[in-house]
Amino acid sequence: MTASLGVQAFIFDVGWGELVLIGVVALIVFGPKELPVVLRTVGQYMTKIRRMAAEFQSQFQEAMREAEMAELKQHFDAIQDAAKDIGSFDPAGSIANPIESAAAEKPLADAAPPGAAPTAPAPEPTPAEPPAPTQSAAAGPQSAQPAPASARATCSAPQP
Repeated sequence: MTASLGVQAFIFDVGWGELVLIGVVALIVFGPKELPVVLRTVGQYMTKIRRMAAEFQSQFQEAMREAEMAELKQHFDAIQDAAKDIGSFDPAGSIANPIESAAAEKPLADAAPPGAAPTAPAPEPTPAEPPAPTQSAAAGPQSAQPAPASARATCSAPQP
């Protein structure tokens, strides 16, 4: 028994003894004059059967290739559709939406569990006020930079 491309071919186990017996019976049945003609005819029929089997096998393989090609085309079309969707992909928008929703849910996440004492919200930082000028406006032009802290501490009165 031999296997070829997933198809099993069954071959009868015929030894030399059986072949000789078949030859002797064929010689007796057909006679010495007709035996070569019969063997040639059997050979021609075997050739036709083998051609038909090869043709069937090639048609079967062609059908398998066509089915594979149809599957590959379907897969290619799916990839091509996905590639078209990538053109309309907005990474900034896809990242901004989860961030905005997380920011909107943040006050709910900071809420105290039931039964806990409420906590006061943290005070908002206030901007620092610029230092007051130490010289009067009539004293002359002032520089854009404020005087050092040590100079402001020693000057208590405006200088003329």
